[in-house]
Amino acid sequence: MTTATVSQNTAQGLPPGLRSAQAAVHLPEVQEMLRRLSGHGLGIFMPHMHDDRTGDFLPLPDEVMQVEAGLEVSFRSAAEITLQAERFLPVAWLWRANAVTAAAACEMVKPAATENDRLTVKHKMSERI
Repeated sequence: MTTATVSQNTAQGLPPGLRSAQAAVHLPEVQEMLRRLSGHGLGIFMPHMHDDRTGDFLPLPDEVMQVEAGLEVSFRSAAEITLQAERFLPVAWLWRANAVTAAAACEMVKPAATENDRLTVKHKMSERI
C-alpha cells in the first residue's frame, strides 16, 4: 500500500477543498505534472494549516505562509515573511492572482562567505539541545 492509497481512505474528515486535493493526486494529468516537476527536483504539496484548538486540517489562507524555523512549523503573515527575503528561503509556491506566490519558507541563518566568496545557505536549527 502506498501513501497515496492511504490518503484516499483518510481524507474523509478534510474540508472539501483539501479532500479534492487528495483525490487529484490520482488523476493522470496531475501524475504527469508531478513526473515533469520531479525532473526539476520539485513535487506537489497540499497547502494547509491546522486549527490551534482542535488540530483539524484547514485550507491555507492567501495571507498566511507556513514557516519552518528551528525545526518547528508555524503559520505567519505572508506579508511579514515576504518583507524579510534575506532571512527566509521560499520552499513551496502557489499560483495565486495570476502569479507565483510563496506559500512556505524556511528561516535561514545569516549566510557566511566561504574561501571562494560564495555564500552558504543554512537552515536555522533548534536552540534546544
